Formats: sequence, C-alpha cells, structure tokens
Amino acid sequence: MKQVLVLAALSLALPATGAEPVWVGRFPAEGAIPSPWQIEQMNKNIPPTVYRLREWGDMHAVEAHAVKSMALLARPVDINLAKTPVLCWRWRIQAPLKTADMARKDGDDYAARVYLSFDVPSATLGLGTRMALSLARTLHGGQVPDAAINYIWDNKHPVGTWQANAYTDRARMLVLRTGNGDLGHWVEERRDVSADFLKAFGHAPTRLTGLALASDTDNTGEEAHAGFADFHFVDKEDSC
Repeated sequence: MKQVLVLAALSLALPATGAEPVWVGRFPAEGAIPSPWQIEQMNKNIPPTVYRLREWGDMHAVEAHAVKSMALLARPVDINLAKTPVLCWRWRIQAPLKTADMARKDGDDYAARVYLSFDVPSATLGLGTRMALSLARTLHGGQVPDAAINYIWDNKHPVGTWQANAYTDRARMLVLRTGNGDLGHWVEERRDVSADFLKAFGHAPTRLTGLALASDTDNTGEEAHAGFADFHFVDKEDSC
C-alpha cells in the first residue's frame, strides 16, 4: 500500500504533458514530393523555383533552387493554435542574396522563407482591404489569404526586424536569420505563431490555413539555394 501511495504522489508531482506534435512536413529522402504539398505559381510568366527531395547531411529535406524564379511549395493545414501554437522547423542556405531588399518591390526576394496564411475575423478588415483582397483573388486565384506572415532568411536587415511586404501590408515579414553567420549549416527555428500574428496585426487570427516554403529570385535575377525540413507544431511548453 505504501508503494502505491508513493507512486501516486510522484505521478501527481510530474508536470502535465503537452499536446502531441502535429507533423506537417516530414519528408522522405527521395522520390516525389508527397501530397498535399504542391507547387503554386503566383505568376505563370515567371519560371518556377525547382524543388526536390534529398538526403542532406543528416536531414531528409526539400531542396530549393531558384534562378530568376519564383514559386511556393505549399500545403493546406488545419492546426488548432490553442493547443499547438508553436511551429518548429529546420532550414539552411548556401549564400545570402546580394541585392535583395524587402523594403522595395524590386528587391522583394529571399534566399529562404517560410510563409503562413491565415483567415481573419471579417470585422478586422475595412472596406478598402476587402475590395483589394477581392481584386487580388480575381487576378491570382483563391490562394491569396486574408493575412500572411513570412519568416525570412535575409541578407541585410537585423534579426527581429518586422516589415510590411513591399507589395501588400496584408503580409508581414519577420527576419529570423540574416547575413553569413549560419551559412551551410542546418539551424532550428521555433516560433509562437499566435503571438507573432498578434504582434503583426494586433488581433488573433481566425484560422491558420496554409504553410509554404520558398526561395525566390525573380525580382533581383539572382540565384538561391536552400533546404527545409521537419515542420511540426508543438505546445508552448514543449521542446521542438
């Protein structure tokens, strides 16, 4: 009886475990990129970035190679941000872009970025914003979201810089890595998506709808080479 009581007391003392990780990007080492991931071209006149699977160091990853090109590798997601608000992933680049500048339309290129799309409460959208979104969806299709956050590997701006996208303030850019410090190495990221959205837009999102990764160089005409791996969502208290 004493042993049972001791075990019961120990179980009560242990911290509660968080939600199970939700994997959205665990890739095989080779073959076709698995569904529901697919390439999305925003402009059919621009060549798409090339994406392929590869074993890269100790990672099973997606390799992105951009040469004057642009396309997202994207998938829909259905994540309960109340339970698992933290996105974890690994990425790497071979070199930063030389002439990119996220503050200018002609510099709106990134060696690597991770793109999250959201639905938002309709009450937070003014008439002008709703009209602009409607026009954008007419021109580019239904993949244009209410709002988006881009986590970027930049070439010049300090880590922690927030910036509205040069084309639309419905997309906000956050610099997570910059310059040459981590070139050629896998690095791990951990971001509280709900907290980042609140900081970027001043209110909570209704729903996270999509995840994409990209290397794009259509504006600068440069070349980029990047890798992405191990996308999953975890509880705030859990490690990646």
